[in-house]
Amino acid sequence: MPVRPRATKESPKSTVFTSVSFQSCGAARRFSQGLFLLCLMGLAVIAHGATDEEMTMKGNPLLPCPDSPNCVSTIDAVESHANASYRYRKSLDDTKAVLKQIVSEFPRTVLVREEGGYLHFEVRSFLFQFVDDVEFWFDKAEKTIQFRSASRSGYYDFGVNRNRMEDLRRMLEGKL
Repeated sequence: MPVRPRATKESPKSTVFTSVSFQSCGAARRFSQGLFLLCLMGLAVIAHGATDEEMTMKGNPLLPCPDSPNCVSTIDAVESHANASYRYRKSLDDTKAVLKQIVSEFPRTVLVREEGGYLHFEVRSFLFQFVDDVEFWFDKAEKTIQFRSASRSGYYDFGVNRNRMEDLRRMLEGKL
């Protein structure tokens, strides 16, 4: 029959062992807190939306598309993002008025910025309220409308931005 040790007062060895285990628990707690903060920072970077400074640069109001497939633009040379610009014959003011009226009729669409020959709309998705930025720049010399339509977050948009701009092209046909 095995002999069980009697209950005695703690020896100095057990005190050292107890304090070491508390120190390692503290280190584990600090490590898990650090890991948690690192994950939060990673999520913040992933969900980062474009700032106004990123959206509009002096001399070139439309930025090129990112590497993700959720953007379409007339200024992008990459085939998966590229689209033809819109041509107009009317005056700039008349063309802007027609474009603003038609784009504003899209569901969940708001004009957020208008400066000279530049228009910026925000379009929110139906279910999750993701924001797409739709920008137009009127090239007066060429009488063309350059555009960029891009999702602010995420990677893939199931062709929503390209379809939106192609639908707009059909709606503008003969009106500019």
